[in-house]
Amino acid sequence: MNWAFLQGLLSGVNKYSTAFGRIWLSVVFIFRLMVFVVAAEKVWGDEQKDFDCNTRQPGCLNVCYDHFFPISYTRLWALQLIFVTCPSLLVVLHVAYREERERKHRLKYGDNCKPLYDNTGKKRGGLWWTYFLSLLFKIAVEVVFVFLLFHIYEATFFPPLVKCTEDPCPNVVDCYIARPTEKKIFTIFMVVTSFVCVLLTLCEVFYLCGKRCWECFGRGHRSMRESSFVMTKTPLTGKDNSLFKEKMLDGKGEAASENSAPAYSLAIS
Repeated sequence: MNWAFLQGLLSGVNKYSTAFGRIWLSVVFIFRLMVFVVAAEKVWGDEQKDFDCNTRQPGCLNVCYDHFFPISYTRLWALQLIFVTCPSLLVVLHVAYREERERKHRLKYGDNCKPLYDNTGKKRGGLWWTYFLSLLFKIAVEVVFVFLLFHIYEATFFPPLVKCTEDPCPNVVDCYIARPTEKKIFTIFMVVTSFVCVLLTLCEVFYLCGKRCWECFGRGHRSMRESSFVMTKTPLTGKDNSLFKEKMLDGKGEAASENSAPAYSLAIS
């Protein structure tokens, strides 16, 4: 299977992720994708060929193998990796939609027009919800696949010997799994990395919600501080108003006396 497309997709979404999201991508690349491609496929390459039972009854071997391995581990993990990384594609598509909308807006109104977005890759508005819902979908996929792993394989984790009683086996048949210890170690490793990815995604969810609440609280607190510095015009009280009127009258009287003509005395003869 060619994983180059998946690797390019996750590398592209890395620039839109938070610090926890980048750590999650590193864990997926190194501890899941690389281990799966390099080691896991080779470990499970011979599982059906080397699955052996102590009977030569026709069809018994195939029925017992299908009972204990209804789906291949490698195919189950491949589906898990695909479903876990697909939500990142939604984030990339949403950013591409914003960039295309911004480009059409500039073509219509010119390069000097007001942009629709300050930053097309900034998690605000619909992009924030797309990113947030993608995180919840990742958590749900991880939990569902770990549950399927325990439910389908009944948490046996590859015992060296399994007993089969399925038809058309004539009686209880002993079957042997190839390299059971090695497969058990890889299975435990993949389950642990799944839980680590769930923990990192939960941390990213709490980080996004906490940051959004802090920004909303800071914006409301800042608007209250700005409103407290607004100058308000208050009416004067009765005493202050009377003093103000007296000063105004005194000023008018002095001005009238200064501007009036000097008095003349009339001599009557």
